[in-house]
Amino acid sequence: MCIRTWPLFGIMRIALLLVLLASAHLAAAQPPNGDCATASRICAHAVVQGDNTGGSAVPGFCPSSFSMVWYTFVTNSVGGPVTVSVTIGDCIDIPGYDDELNAIVLSGDGSCQLSGFNAVSPCVESDIDFAVTTQALAPNTTYWIVVSGARNNATIEEAQCAFEIGISGPGADIIGVDMSAGTDRTIGQGENTQLDGFSIGTIDWSPTSGLNGNGVGDPIAAPSRTTVYTMTSEVAGCTYTDQVIVEVVLRIIPPNTFTPNGDGKNDTWEIPGMADYPGADVVIHDRWGQVVFRSNGYRDPWDGTNNGRALAVGTYYYHIQLNQLEGRSPPYTGFVTIVR
Repeated sequence: MCIRTWPLFGIMRIALLLVLLASAHLAAAQPPNGDCATASRICAHAVVQGDNTGGSAVPGFCPSSFSMVWYTFVTNSVGGPVTVSVTIGDCIDIPGYDDELNAIVLSGDGSCQLSGFNAVSPCVESDIDFAVTTQALAPNTTYWIVVSGARNNATIEEAQCAFEIGISGPGADIIGVDMSAGTDRTIGQGENTQLDGFSIGTIDWSPTSGLNGNGVGDPIAAPSRTTVYTMTSEVAGCTYTDQVIVEVVLRIIPPNTFTPNGDGKNDTWEIPGMADYPGADVVIHDRWGQVVFRSNGYRDPWDGTNNGRALAVGTYYYHIQLNQLEGRSPPYTGFVTIVR
């Protein structure tokens, strides 16, 4: 197990024409991101599958740097350090050689010329999973990541491996910086609220039911029931999602009387709106605190009985906990009178 780091000021740039390549390198096709011009885009917190098999041999940005593949990313609107994480997978097995990869982060002028690049991180080389952290990067700026196979034992044989690569950190994180679905909201039935989402890129809401528009971060939301809205945004060529919950509190008004006398009219304690709360807990007790009815959900309204026995005319007391999507709302309490 070995991890080596070369500091910024000590990085050697290698531009060698390889006359002799190992047979494994000769047989491999050039990867699609084998040079700067075809660098693959990486988005924050999105793991990308990579493979440097058959990668280009020149130029090099780390000592012993061969079989290079290129990636690019754009910093967010505040900038800052970015961490590149590399997870090494399967490698071409060459007896007598370690499977080591190295990685470095570069700034550039966009020309893809060797002279236009500068290192903004150390070069880290390892035969196990590793990470590379940059200096503070400028906001809204394109940078490049070069992943290479390390040359071994002063020969030209280089590691060729599958790997996973991803970026994170203050300069890469988008949600909360360049886009957000905003803060959760609570409204009453029939009310509306204005969302406070934002994005420097495109915006698309899902679902759109209950919204007065799409394509903006702050539509008016008036859903009929508690809804989770997902905002999808494309920022700097990457797609991100964030969610906001609009909780709708139904103004249920439990009746204070009913007449369970078997005439088919008002025989059960019907509570309008309870069907919207299938997880509600309903508890009814008498004046001495004895529970006479309990139900999780209210599919079968109370008929004025306790274990099949008709209860006496009088006043009873209820406690209704709605148990909504996000947490527990305050309970409904009060009384109901049985009249015959």
